[in-house]
Amino acid sequence: MLRNTLLLLGLLCTQISFAQNIGTITGKVVDVKSLLPLEGATVLVDGTTIGVITDEKGFFTIENISTQTYNITASYLGFESQTIYNVIVKSVGTADLLFKLTETTEALDEVVVAKSSFRTTRETPLSTQSLSAVEIETYPGGNNDIAKVAQSLPGISPSIGGFRNDFIIRGGAPNETVYYLDGIEIPNINHFSTQGSAGGPVGMLNVDFVREVNLSTSAFGAEYDNPLSGVLAFEQREGNTQKSTTKVRIGASEAGITLNTPLFKGNKERANTTLMLSARRSYLQFIFELVGLPIRPDYWDYQWKLTHKIDDLNSLSFIGLGSIDDFSVVAPDEFDVEQQATLEQVPIIQQRSTTVGVSWTNKFKNGNGRMLTTLSTNRLQNNFSRYSDNEKQTGVLFENDAVEQETKLRLKVTQFNGSWKFDYGFNMQQASYENNTLGILEGFNYSTSINFFKYGFFGKASRSFWSNRLSLAFGLRTDGDGYTKGSNLADNISPRIAASYQLTEDQQWKINASVGRYFKLPTYTTLGFQNNEEEFINRDNRYTQSDHYVVGIEYNWSPTSRITVEGFIKDYSNYPVSVLDQVSLANKGGGFEVLGNEPVVDTGEGKSKGIEFLFQQKLSKNFYGVFAYTYFFSEFSRANGPILPTVWDSRNLLSFTGGYKLKRNWEVSVRYRYAGETPFVPTNVAASKDSYPRIILDYNRLGEEKLGVFSQGDLRIDKKWNFKKLSFNFYLEVQNFLAQEVPRPPEYGLARTSDGTVADPQTLIQIDTNQTRTPLPSFGFVFDF
Repeated sequence: MLRNTLLLLGLLCTQISFAQNIGTITGKVVDVKSLLPLEGATVLVDGTTIGVITDEKGFFTIENISTQTYNITASYLGFESQTIYNVIVKSVGTADLLFKLTETTEALDEVVVAKSSFRTTRETPLSTQSLSAVEIETYPGGNNDIAKVAQSLPGISPSIGGFRNDFIIRGGAPNETVYYLDGIEIPNINHFSTQGSAGGPVGMLNVDFVREVNLSTSAFGAEYDNPLSGVLAFEQREGNTQKSTTKVRIGASEAGITLNTPLFKGNKERANTTLMLSARRSYLQFIFELVGLPIRPDYWDYQWKLTHKIDDLNSLSFIGLGSIDDFSVVAPDEFDVEQQATLEQVPIIQQRSTTVGVSWTNKFKNGNGRMLTTLSTNRLQNNFSRYSDNEKQTGVLFENDAVEQETKLRLKVTQFNGSWKFDYGFNMQQASYENNTLGILEGFNYSTSINFFKYGFFGKASRSFWSNRLSLAFGLRTDGDGYTKGSNLADNISPRIAASYQLTEDQQWKINASVGRYFKLPTYTTLGFQNNEEEFINRDNRYTQSDHYVVGIEYNWSPTSRITVEGFIKDYSNYPVSVLDQVSLANKGGGFEVLGNEPVVDTGEGKSKGIEFLFQQKLSKNFYGVFAYTYFFSEFSRANGPILPTVWDSRNLLSFTGGYKLKRNWEVSVRYRYAGETPFVPTNVAASKDSYPRIILDYNRLGEEKLGVFSQGDLRIDKKWNFKKLSFNFYLEVQNFLAQEVPRPPEYGLARTSDGTVADPQTLIQIDTNQTRTPLPSFGFVFDF
């Protein structure tokens, strides 16, 4: 198949005389404070004499530009200039650009001031990273999966085996990150997600909708509730106001289509209403059937955004995101010990998730601020089961049939008063949770239903002093609800402060610091748990608390590169601890399970501390890259016992991602990730023999054994062709091209005879998992028309 594909590409190359080697760049320039357009701003293509001026609505168009990669800079008198890097110009489907310029405090008759290439704010001056859509699309090993790509950002540990999209940040647990899409909270961004957490093997978000992704690993904005380790915010594009475009992606495991079109345009130059709509379907289940694997992961997802401009000051945006997930098993034609154990032990999952919301953006007429109001609802329906016979789905051993639903209203007001910036607002939500749980091993058999109101309030202020050399930001929020009894608004007061000081006048050296206290509501699976007396025994649990202390130094080596070194400490208290396993829930949530559906106490403590080094290079001289190294400790306590290293305590994390732009629209990119030896929870072989096919872990032995180092390199090669009405991208990926062994804990199954019959007496044996070092090649296509 690959040979035929290459022959097809060769045929396309022979038709190069029909190629269209020019494209168009479009976009808009606005004031970051008011989001109002800047008329007369200059937009230049770096390294050329090509440039244009924005019109009265802030729009610009650069036509007849060669189809290659550029850096584009926008400038305006009295404002800091801004450069957008790695802009790929195609004959069809070039993404629009959005520049948000910041007014400078320098005299207006001076030349425009260059803005740093690396995005930070007064509130979050450190511990933040951003990715553009282009960087996500060309990430090696990412398969256009935003959640998977973000795994390579600094301080994020790989999950066991490295195949899940769990955000394990600086030694925290997988459920300590919150996710926002255009200001609307998205509780679930992965297919087959872990209820009570958010990780899963495949991301749901469509990269074609995304303009930028920002990850904060500390110094969180006060408007966000429930983050303990991270805030991952996705900014979506606006739809095309002038013409309709279509994009088709065919990847290694799924295919999808995205439509982007103006609505009700008529004879106007630009429409006031736009629509983006996408759908994606997996065919991984068919591939697994062809190669004889027993698992059948089957998923759909969809995403849409409808935007309507009411007038110059008001706009509405409607968004939607959802998935349909089914995970089942089928016995392979030929018996294999490892595959048989997999067939018997994996869970059967039926999951449906959806989020819909509307946001109203109101720009103040005086240009000194704006207001964002969002109303959304999200629903997760999760049927997670284990059977004595998985294939026939008979003999229930465990079943969690649950529905979570939230309706949320959020208001954020941003105002500028002289040199001060103020943000304030609130959030309210109605939460409902229903669950029917049967656990034969645990002795669980209950039906639960809870419904309650949650609320929060926040405010923050920031200002620069001493000719912008010193920046300070203060924030405060508090949260409460009408259900839990362990804490209230007064208990959950969450202050934070951030500071940044420029050590040199040329802005090359800066020192940054932040201190903050953050709280998280216990998971619905924990709050809704009932014992056999139908008592909500976890209702008294307090909000989990995490105190962050971060200090760092930043050196801007050049306009396109920087080096940062940060030291961090995270102190945890009120952390939930499993009564059954006598271990902190920080050690759970990174696998296919239901997190928190058990008796817990909130007496746990924890600490994560370390130092992080980062070098980042924006596109310059055809090269871009990010190198990061983190040395850290992650330790959490039992209910009343000693503090122990967690299953994420690898001590050493190293990652590098970089790419090089070659001539004729070729690009080569590489990703490498390394994690040190990591503690794991051994299997209780005796207990597992009696409970088989359910495998019982011995948490009393946590830390006695460690997995080997995780080391994986991925390679990607891209080639783009441009025609008059079609832009075509072919990519070839090789995962684990260094042929490194991926460490996994020992796996166990029943002893069997050569024909697959269970041996008598029944015995549990360790399975030879045939760890492979074989690189995994794949390829894909992207069509714009």
